[in-house]
Order: sequence, then C-alpha cells, then structure tokens
Amino acid sequence: MRRVALVAPSQAVRDMLIEASEAGVVQLDDPPTGLPSGTTVTDSDELAARVSSAVRHRGAAAVAGWCPEPELAGLTGRLAAVGAAVVPLPAPAGVDPPTLLSARRPLRRAFAPLVGVYGVVPYRDLDPTVPAGIAYVVMFGMMFGDAGHGLLVMAAAALLASRRVHRLARFASLWPFVAGAGAAATFFGVLYGEFFGPTGVLPVVWLSPLDSPLPLLGAGVAVGATLLALAHAVGAVNRWREGGARVALYSATGIAGAALFLGLAVVGAGLVLRWHVLAWGGGAVAAVGVILSVIGSFTESGGGAVGATAAGIGVFDLVVRLGSNLVSFARLAAFGMTHGALGWVVWSGTVAAAHAGVAGPVLAVAVFVLGNAIAFALEALVAGVQALRLEFYELFSHLFTGTGKPFVPWRIRIEAQEGSSC
Repeated sequence: MRRVALVAPSQAVRDMLIEASEAGVVQLDDPPTGLPSGTTVTDSDELAARVSSAVRHRGAAAVAGWCPEPELAGLTGRLAAVGAAVVPLPAPAGVDPPTLLSARRPLRRAFAPLVGVYGVVPYRDLDPTVPAGIAYVVMFGMMFGDAGHGLLVMAAAALLASRRVHRLARFASLWPFVAGAGAAATFFGVLYGEFFGPTGVLPVVWLSPLDSPLPLLGAGVAVGATLLALAHAVGAVNRWREGGARVALYSATGIAGAALFLGLAVVGAGLVLRWHVLAWGGGAVAAVGVILSVIGSFTESGGGAVGATAAGIGVFDLVVRLGSNLVSFARLAAFGMTHGALGWVVWSGTVAAAHAGVAGPVLAVAVFVLGNAIAFALEALVAGVQALRLEFYELFSHLFTGTGKPFVPWRIRIEAQEGSSC
C-alpha cells in the first residue's frame, strides 16, 4: 500500500476525482463536508466537498490517499488522460496504512468472515485467515465427530456451491468452509466409530469418546497446545513487524510470552515422561520468558516501585492466562463426549423402539430420524460456537494487539451526480 497524492490543474480537479472514482483503486482521506450534522450527503455533495478541500498552490490542486502498489501504473495512466498525475508520498509517521486482503483465492474468501467478525487484520500483521479457518474446522470436527452428520454437512456445502437455492446464493462462496467442517467431522467420526451414533456401521479406529474420556481429554489439550504454540509464534512475528525487535522481545504476546509458554509446556512434558533433563531445560526457557516479561512490564510502567508492582502482577496474570488458555481446549474432548452421548441416547432409543410390537419398526425410524435431527442441530450449534470461542479468546488474543482499518476505495455514482448537476 502506497501513500499517494493525486495532483491536477485546479480547473481539472473535478475530472480527476471522477476518474479516480471510476478506477476504484484509491482510498482518499476524509474531507470536511461543511454540512450541518445529520444532513444526508449525496454524491454531488461529496464530490463538491472533495473539490473544495483539495490543497491548492500556484494553479495546481491535490488530494491525498492510499493506493495498492500494483494499481499505481493503471491509475497513473488513467489520470494522465485528464491532465492529472499520481505522486508517491512518504507514509505519515505513526499511521498504519489501510488493510487490503486478497479476495481472489476461494479458500481465503470462504474463511474471511471468521476473521472479519473479530476485526480487520492490522496492515503490518500476517494474514491468519486460512490457518485460522483450518484450525476452526479441526476443532469443530473434533467436537462434532460423527461420520453421518459430517456427510450431511458436506451435502449442505455441495448445495451451497450449486447455487440452486436462491435464498442461499449469497452464501455460495462459503461452501469450502462448510465442506471443510463436514470433512473434519466425518474424519473424526471415522476415528470414533460414530455413524449417526454408535450404530456399529463403522469400527472404532482410534477411540470411543464415551469409553476413553481421558485419552480424548489428553488429545484435546495436545491439539490446544499445538495451536497455542503456533499462535505464539505468529504473535511474535506480528510484534516484530509492528514495533521492531524491542517490542517483539518483551511483549507478553511476543517472544517473552512464547518462551514462557514453550518452557512450561516442556516442563510438563518432562514431568510426564520423567525426563528430568527435559524438565530442567524447559524451566530454563520459562525463566527466560519470565525475565523478559518482567523487564518489559517494568520499563513500560516507568520503573520504580510502581513498575516493580506492575511487573509482578503482569507476570502472574500471564502465567494464569497461559494456563487457562491451555485448559480451555479440554472442551474439545468434553463436547466430543457430549455429541457421543447424544448419539448413544438416540441409538438406544431406536433399538428399544424397534422391539415395541407391530409398530416397532415405524416407531424406530421416527425415533432415529427425529433424534438425529435434534442432535445434529443442537451439536452443530454448540460445536460451532465453542470453536469460535476458542478461536477468538484463546488464539486471536495472541495474534492481535489491536485491529486495523479496511481499505475502502473511494467511489461515487457518477450517473446520480451528473443528473443532480443538470
């Protein structure tokens, strides 16, 4: 993204702005409208405000804004037709450019709402959209593990992609997201041996959630530890890109926090495996993270007694948050077991209904269909919300320290403007 000035002879400012609007690749700085509060601003009002607010000097006028670098050549050629030019400017100190993320890749476009609901990715940060989407579908699948239900979700994705339902056509671009969630649920359903519940259609490949809760709990925490480690790594890179080595080194969401998390994880692994050397090594890494965090908090708070108190509280809060972040991923196992329990209840009711006399088979089909419909709707909602909660509170909190501003190209409806000027 480049900071630019659009420059033209004073008499050609209006034509220059119309060309810039038609190009749709430049975001202009907001001008004062000069209108009373509450007034509806039309296209002609906005164009007039931009013309009047242009900086003028010796017969030339200019407006400033932002333009994606790949679009500069095309914009320059277009403005040259009306006697205007594009002049690159240095970026203002302390001002982040607006963020423009590519929407051409189908996978990124499908996962974009997941990050967009949280906020705009800051300009200098890495774009986490695709990795965040993959993490979401994995967590969803682990909690919604049933091959039959997963195939239904994939069928819904196919329906979205087909655009046959007019009311759902606007959501068609989300079909890879839905398909990914269905594929993950199907995969974990195969591992769990679940196909519309414990029907026996599939063998248990890995474990049954209800029969092996502790291994499933350990797996959920392990998945969480892996995702948190990746989030810490990306957070450290983002802090470096935002503020340089110093910010990255001492930030709780930078290298200091990552070292503390990694060290504590290694300590835990060493204790479980009874590898004392590993535990001591992890303790050393965690100590480095604590020291860096204390230095950062102490310096940021201005030093002295106040800085020392803030540093102590900050380190304690950091350790507690890291622990709570990790424990939160136990819900991957908890809701996986809940889904398994509902499937077991529905299947048990189906088997019991099948032996209820002459009407048993009909009653069994009704129980099976209705029970699975309720379980599907309830668990899809719960798993979707819980995966979103883990994404936002446990992962994104390490990636972002704030949000950015979206790139919004300036456009006016030229036809409406010309009609109002006649």
